Amino acid sequence: MDRNPPAHADPATPGAPGAERRERLRQFQAQLIERVQAARSGTATGVRELGVTIGARHYLLDLTQIGEIVMPQPVAPVPLARPWYLGLANIRGDLTGVIDLARYLGQPGPADADAGADTDLGAAAAAGDGAATAEPARRAALAERRLITFSPRLGFNCALLADRVLGLRTSSAMRAVSAPVLEPAGAEPAAPSWARRCFDDADDRRWTLLDLAQLVREPRFAQVGF
Repeated sequence: MDRNPPAHADPATPGAPGAERRERLRQFQAQLIERVQAARSGTATGVRELGVTIGARHYLLDLTQIGEIVMPQPVAPVPLARPWYLGLANIRGDLTGVIDLARYLGQPGPADADAGADTDLGAAAAAGDGAATAEPARRAALAERRLITFSPRLGFNCALLADRVLGLRTSSAMRAVSAPVLEPAGAEPAAPSWARRCFDDADDRRWTLLDLAQLVREPRFAQVGF
C-alpha cells in the first residue's frame, strides 16, 4: 500500500475491509499530523485545508485549527444541553464535547438522519464492522463518520461530528465566491462571519471555509445549556 496517499485520498473508502480501513485512517492521520505541523511552522506549501461533509454541505477546515481525526466514540448526553451539543466523548482520556455543526446552523445534520444521535454514535463505536443488524446503507454511512477535534490552541475541548472526511484540499486552487452578508427577503439566513468564505472547485462543488477560531469566540457557542 502506498505510504503517502494522494492529497485527495479518502481514508474511509466504503466497502473496504475493517483492517484495511483502519490502516488507511492510521496512514491518513500520520499524513495529517505532518501537514498540520508544516502549516503551523509556516513551511507548508499548497495543501492547507481538510475537506469534510457535514449534513448535505462541504466544508474546509484550516489544518492549523484542528487536532486529529478519530473514529466515533460512545457519546454521553448532557442533561439540558442544546440539540447541537450531542454530549461528551472520551477521546484519549479527555472528555470532549461533540458538536453537530449543521444543527448549530439550523440545517439538517448527521444526527437528523437517525433517531438519537448519541445512541447511533455509541452503537457505531461499539459494534464496529460487525453491526450485522443495521441496514447495509445505514451501517456504511455510520462507518464513514469521524470526530475532528479542535486544536488545543483554540482553548475549547471540542470535536465536530463529520459525515465523511474527503481528504486534503487546497482552497487557493479553487474559485472564490461571495457569500451574502445581508439576508434577502425570503432567503435563508446570511452566513455567520466564521463561515462566510466560499469556494467552487473544478466540478462546481461549493465549499465553505470554516474559521474555528472565530466560531469559539461566538457567545452562543459557549452556551451549550438551556
